Parts: sequence; C-alpha cells; structure tokens
Amino acid sequence: MTETAFYILLSLSKPRHGYGIIKHVEEVTNNRLKLGSGTIYGTLTKMERDGIITMYADEKRKKIYEITDDGKTLMRHEMKRLNELYVNVAKYKGAFE
Repeated sequence: MTETAFYILLSLSKPRHGYGIIKHVEEVTNNRLKLGSGTIYGTLTKMERDGIITMYADEKRKKIYEITDDGKTLMRHEMKRLNELYVNVAKYKGAFE
C-alpha cells in the first residue's frame, strides 16, 4: 500500500469529504504530506472501484467517503505489517548510526 493510500484510509476512521481528508492528512503528518486534488480523487475513485470505500452525498450534496469492512480488514493487515517494520527498525537502527 502506498503512503498516500494509507493516510487516506487512516483519515476515514470517520466519514469525511475530500477536503476533510486532505486537511486530516496534513495534520497527522505535520504538513509533511500534502495531497493534491488529482492525487486524492484519483485514489478515492480507485478505492471505491475496489470496494475499499463507499461514497455518498450529504444534505449539502458534498461527496462523503467512508471505509468499508473490506477496507478496515485491509488497514488491519497494513497496520500489522507497519508495526513489524517499526519493531525491526528499533531492533536494527544502531547498526546504521
């Protein structure tokens, strides 16, 4: 999973519209990762097509994105993989200092 996809799905810990996702990603990465509209909406379209997220319109006709059960399963697997990376970084970082 790309870093962009990971942070988009992480942002969907609650339903959000596209701009809300962009701002949340900036917040949790301390502005290190800034997603452009082409990147985010292209990724959201692919995720919706793959059944990882769903989209619906709110009362203001804004598109709201929500993670599906399949998306949550995917995130659990990815978080487990990243945790393994973190453990190995902590274990071996001294060799590279």
